[in-house]
Amino acid sequence: MNALGRHVLAEVFGCQRAILNDVDKVEGIMVNAALSAGAEIREVAFHKFSPQGVSGMVIISESHLAVHTWPELGYAAVDVFTCGDRVDPWEACNYIVEHFGAKNVTATETKRGIFEAAQAAG
Repeated sequence: MNALGRHVLAEVFGCQRAILNDVDKVEGIMVNAALSAGAEIREVAFHKFSPQGVSGMVIISESHLAVHTWPELGYAAVDVFTCGDRVDPWEACNYIVEHFGAKNVTATETKRGIFEAAQAAG
């Protein structure tokens, strides 16, 4: 089954709260996660909420990395989508988990753009 991309959705718990509330640290971790996986960065946008929390996205040639943090809960919702075979989304996800200092993670991978199944149904 050929897919256009792989999409990893991660529930990241027990993170270091100070990191999750620091927009510069979160942005740096996300950018470095993309680079460590071999992705080519196109654009970066992050926002710090008041009183707490960070949301942001790293647009890569291969698709994107996104994050939304709840520092008060030590929780981050992480989304890594890569197209093609060159960049492994798990490498980026594992980098993020490690650098957020997470204690627990649940993650799933979904294949995106599976045309054989869509054409058979249509």
